[in-house]
This record gives sequence, C-alpha cells and structure tokens, in this order.
Amino acid sequence: MRIIYNKYFPFGSFWAINLFGYVFCRVDMGRLPETAKNHEYIHSLQQKEMLFIGFYLWYVVEWMYHFVRLRSFMKAYYALSFEREAYAMQDDLNYKYKRKRFAWMKMMG
Repeated sequence: MRIIYNKYFPFGSFWAINLFGYVFCRVDMGRLPETAKNHEYIHSLQQKEMLFIGFYLWYVVEWMYHFVRLRSFMKAYYALSFEREAYAMQDDLNYKYKRKRFAWMKMMG
C-alpha cells in the first residue's frame, strides 16, 4: 500500500480513499494516523482477494442497496460490509497478520 498526499482528492469530507492499493489523502486534513493506515490496509487486503474489479463492483452494488434501504449517502457507506470490517478492526494493528480471507462477508446483514 502506498500513501499519496495531495490537495484535491478525495472530495468532500473524506480524508482518504484507497484505489488499487494506492491511498490518496488530502494534505489539508493532516497525516494519516496508524489506525487510519490500518483501515486502508484492510481495504487493500479486501481488494486483492476480490481481484480489485470484483471489490469495486461489489462495493457499488452493496452501496446502492443500502442507499435505497436507508435513504442516506453516509448511512449506506457505514452499512457496507467492507467498511464495517475496516472500522471494526482498524484499532487492532495486528489484524492484518491474523485476518482470514473474505472476513468482510461475516459483516454482511
């Protein structure tokens, strides 16, 4: 995973976005703390196990499902199984070593 600081991306109130193992961070929001780096590393693992394109397809479809159900952009985002795993485990800096493949599937529901 590589971290790239810049002025413009991601947009809005998001601090970082992981695209194909490259984490883009807004420099005006400061350096990423270790827990945020761990959160993004978990996304890198999820992306690799789904061969990247599968991750993004699933992410969009699941987000659309939750958006229709919850009628809120951010509620749909937090309901995503990928995000639920990453947020639940971001404080465990050893999680990447003990994580089981497709662990995000246990967060669906």
